[in-house]
Amino acid sequence: MNALLDRPIWSALATRHAHLGEGAGLARRYRAGILPLAAIGTDDPQALADLAALVQPGETLIFLMADPIVPPPGFEVLMAAPAVQMIATNVPAVAPDEAIVPLGESDAADMLALATLTKPGPFSLKSLALGRFWGVREGKTLVAMAGERMKQPGFVELSGVCTHPDHRGKGYARRLSLHVAAQITEAGDRPYLHAYAVNSAAIGLYEAIGFTLRSPMHVAALRKPD
Repeated sequence: MNALLDRPIWSALATRHAHLGEGAGLARRYRAGILPLAAIGTDDPQALADLAALVQPGETLIFLMADPIVPPPGFEVLMAAPAVQMIATNVPAVAPDEAIVPLGESDAADMLALATLTKPGPFSLKSLALGRFWGVREGKTLVAMAGERMKQPGFVELSGVCTHPDHRGKGYARRLSLHVAAQITEAGDRPYLHAYAVNSAAIGLYEAIGFTLRSPMHVAALRKPD
């Protein structure tokens, strides 16, 4: 399986999302305001030094990779948890779903409000720069959404899947996940995604729609001291 996905943040910022990132040497990050994600290309001392120079004092960034995460000296670990990376292996074709509509800049405030409420992962008003998003509205209310996040050659991450608490149980997460996976596949890429290892409900949903485990992952939030 493609090693690009072992360090997905690094490989995205080294390739298809290079224009959205910054950094030098063996450390890269998404520009401030897009996503608080960063990565190193190796685990040697030079990479950790490059990372330390890239992070501002008091700033917190999130890391995600298959190898255990090694913080630079002095960094505080605010959160560390096991995760899983899943990849599409047998996602079924789906008929067009008229309830699912593309989301754009005019929807950004509603998207941020939904993400803030449901916490599907890091999201900002600039997250639309990452890729395409789709959602479902009931009346004027955005009640569910999903979209694209990291991109590597041949791969696109399905991310941001969330449903308003008042509208759960209607199958929106499944329908949107299938729709986004189909859109990624039609564009010539292979969908993949991440979930916390303890989130058995999400993992079960993704298994049911044709995703399988590719690799255990590690996720951590690291803060550089003031």
